[in-house]
Amino acid sequence: MNAVYIATSLDGYIAKEDGNIDWLMNLPNPTQSDYGFSVFLERMDAIVMGRKSFETVLGFKEWFYPKTLPVFVLSNSLKALPDLPAKVEIVKGELKNIIASLRSRGINNLYIDGGKTIQSFLKEDLIDEMIITRVPILLGAGIPLFDKNNRELEFEHTGTEVFNNILVRSRYVRKVKSLPVS
Repeated sequence: MNAVYIATSLDGYIAKEDGNIDWLMNLPNPTQSDYGFSVFLERMDAIVMGRKSFETVLGFKEWFYPKTLPVFVLSNSLKALPDLPAKVEIVKGELKNIIASLRSRGINNLYIDGGKTIQSFLKEDLIDEMIITRVPILLGAGIPLFDKNNRELEFEHTGTEVFNNILVRSRYVRKVKSLPVS
């Protein structure tokens, strides 16, 4: 299973044009909840993210993910990684081949993170589930979650939750199109 867990602005952006996500970091959180993120991560075997998202995570004060969860960074330009408190590996190539390689290692449930990475997985129809949290802010411009895809992908809405009267999180599962009857 390949799953997305991400937040967007009301106008569908995941970051400002310069990649800045400060608008996400300053949300009121009186209960100090992670809004189900840790429960989601418990279902995952690894994270696959793009280089830009990885560089954003490196800028956080501390490692954002569980140290036991391996991270695979899609990059053709990264040659080496800094010392990190988790297992991080650079991967490159066609997405289907990367997924097949990870599956052969027993890594089956992947958390797909990063705008371009999510868009690439969608273009290849490789996303099974999306959990999208809407934040009540209009950024006006930025990095969109969805880009031109050139294919129609149907998802089924399986639930929505509201947190602190601020965040609206919805879950969508990929609908499998049935084959035509001959």
